[in-house]
Amino acid sequence: MAKPKRQSLPTFPTINKCTSIGREKDTVVADMDGTLLRGRSSFPYFALVAFEVGGILRLIFLLLSSPLAGILYYFISESAGIRVLVFATFAGMKVSDIESVARAVLPKFYSADLHPETWRVFSSCGKRCVLTANPKIMVEAFLKDYLGADLVIGTEIDTYKGRATGLVRCPGIMVGQNKADALIKSFSSAPDIGLGDRKTDFPFMKLCKESYVVTSDPKVDPVSLDKLPKPIVFHDGRLVQKPTPFIALLIILWIPVGFLLACLRIAAGALLPMPLVYYAFWALGVRVYIKGSPPPQAQKSTGRTGVLFICSHRTLLDPIFLSTALGRPIPAVTYSLSRLSEIISPIKTVRLSRDRATDAAMIKKLLEEGDLVICPEGTTCREPFLLRFSALFAELTDELVPVAMANRMSMFHGTTARGWKGMDPFYFFMNPSPSYDVSFLDKLPYELTCKAGKSSHEVANCIQRMIASSLSYECTSFTRKDKYRALAGNDGIVVEKPNHAANKIMGC
Repeated sequence: MAKPKRQSLPTFPTINKCTSIGREKDTVVADMDGTLLRGRSSFPYFALVAFEVGGILRLIFLLLSSPLAGILYYFISESAGIRVLVFATFAGMKVSDIESVARAVLPKFYSADLHPETWRVFSSCGKRCVLTANPKIMVEAFLKDYLGADLVIGTEIDTYKGRATGLVRCPGIMVGQNKADALIKSFSSAPDIGLGDRKTDFPFMKLCKESYVVTSDPKVDPVSLDKLPKPIVFHDGRLVQKPTPFIALLIILWIPVGFLLACLRIAAGALLPMPLVYYAFWALGVRVYIKGSPPPQAQKSTGRTGVLFICSHRTLLDPIFLSTALGRPIPAVTYSLSRLSEIISPIKTVRLSRDRATDAAMIKKLLEEGDLVICPEGTTCREPFLLRFSALFAELTDELVPVAMANRMSMFHGTTARGWKGMDPFYFFMNPSPSYDVSFLDKLPYELTCKAGKSSHEVANCIQRMIASSLSYECTSFTRKDKYRALAGNDGIVVEKPNHAANKIMGC
């Protein structure tokens, strides 16, 4: 008797065989991990949510759960493994916090991992749908806002009174036949193109007119960011690198050591005389690179007003590193800072009131006493962009020295829009070997100042272009409000008790 034939799996051509010309009226349905993204594992993105919302303890719990998730995923069922990741990451979290991380943190990491062949096909189609096992709450903001997806179908997490329970809603994890059923429910006719990378994608791929498989190739370079429909100017979150299980383990092991090192570095900056801080930072692993020639210190006895240093704004520590580069403390003006930053700062700053006349009088008075530093962007920006410069400073003095600030961090970002800003200096100094570049540009020529007939906006734009050219950054018209509306859903204004006295506080 002949043996019954085993049912063979369907075979699909590879993605490089799919043409992307003339697809403007076509509909594409694509999987996410391993298809739209190069990486096949979603662990790093769950880890980002775990750390940004739940902190280090939640990241430890997720990492301890990952071996069980891996065993279930590869040897029992894909769905069971993902359920473990969902529970370990989301259980007890506020839904609003998850949505905030999905909007402000994850897009930066997702966009850095786009598969070029999949993006070539996906971006050429007129209607774009993503069908993914990932929780919809994690991926929808990125897919719709940055990739132009029209429809996102993903796993729905269960919630109770505004918090995630750690469970998933019916029909469960969106894999295998669940993907096929969701596609049938969402489309009245068969989509033109189906893209997937694994066997559990085949059920929905068979329902499409054309289907292509994306093969795993670690040598494939991601899509360059300039090819995305929308540039990522603003992003939040503390982690610099995508937290794979190994990177997550390193972060967990480093944080206790890094925090003690940060305390030591901050103490050195706050307690030592400023001429010694530069050398203390180098001895403690903080690199400060100085370029250009700063002007000599203004002497009050000469009757000359102080120089106004115009800095690009990378972190709240910009005025500290400017002072370190000059070897003397330079006062700074700022809008709002945490009480902790006030206590540990080695320089004097004055709070701005946001009243133009009051602030102008205050800055003029400070310049009569000596040099001053200001960050006219009004907020920090991590990416190679400069935000719009406020023009107020240009009306107050013609002694303007642009300063291009740049920094490098390997583990933690020293800025936040959603978290507690009091930890910003600690996170920066928790990096194993952070560095700052302080580049003094030429003093603005007299013919380009307001006294020569230029408007304050022309002067501000000129200095913005000078600094951008020095750093190879791009000038934008975005403002502080644009950043905080994008990342935190507010205008970035902190209501505080009135306090017009000068304080020793950090940042700008």
